[in-house]
Amino acid sequence: MAMNCIIIDDDKMSRKILEEYVSRTDSLKLLFSYSNAIDAINSINQLKEPIHLIFLDIEMPEMNGIDFLNTIKQTNSQIIIVSGKDKYAVTAFEYEVTDYLLKPFNYARFYKSVDRAFKKIDNFMAVKKPNDDSNAVEEIFVKKNTTLLKLNFNDIVYIEALENYIIINTFDEKFTIHFTMKSIEEKLPKNKFKRIHRSYIINLNKIKGIEENSVIIKTNDGTKLLPIGKSYKEELIKVLNVILK
Repeated sequence: MAMNCIIIDDDKMSRKILEEYVSRTDSLKLLFSYSNAIDAINSINQLKEPIHLIFLDIEMPEMNGIDFLNTIKQTNSQIIIVSGKDKYAVTAFEYEVTDYLLKPFNYARFYKSVDRAFKKIDNFMAVKKPNDDSNAVEEIFVKKNTTLLKLNFNDIVYIEALENYIIINTFDEKFTIHFTMKSIEEKLPKNKFKRIHRSYIINLNKIKGIEENSVIIKTNDGTKLLPIGKSYKEELIKVLNVILK
């Protein structure tokens, strides 16, 4: 599998280096290389092929890298930041970017970032659809060592963030995967799963109750309380169809 990628960088030399590195990497296919984010935004929706990976500079005129991320926040593409300064790293990782390449970087460091992106795609796949020809995915396959294990959505109790990983918790087992909360949230059906906190996504059918600012769920060890973030509580109450006196 080759990942389709684009480059967005206003520095001509930096673009040329990235283009050369991409051409040397069999797992990458360069679709376009842009000198500014505005051109990328204007043409990105016209591309017939999906964009798996974006190499994105931060400091650019008119629309910088952060502005670009805010504009395409619903994208499924992975993002590798390329920047000459490390001061934007904290902000960048708040957007759950795949990696942060600090200029100048060599091919080995570049390849490490690409490999990280490739593994994130390879580690987690939604592959099977129901027989009624709808677009709803009924199950996911999770890579564990060299085996793809099938998980029905009903088997998932909750998902927890752990630095650059997520932990998928079923009633009997846990799966630790190099993936982001944003990416897994996009894979799950919205009518069955809800993000209740920056670090937690829960299966709505597994909720046993709500206690102040916590959700009560049943696990194989008994019950567990998961925190509800302030910004998520109102929406959670709505989807649970709560009757408030």
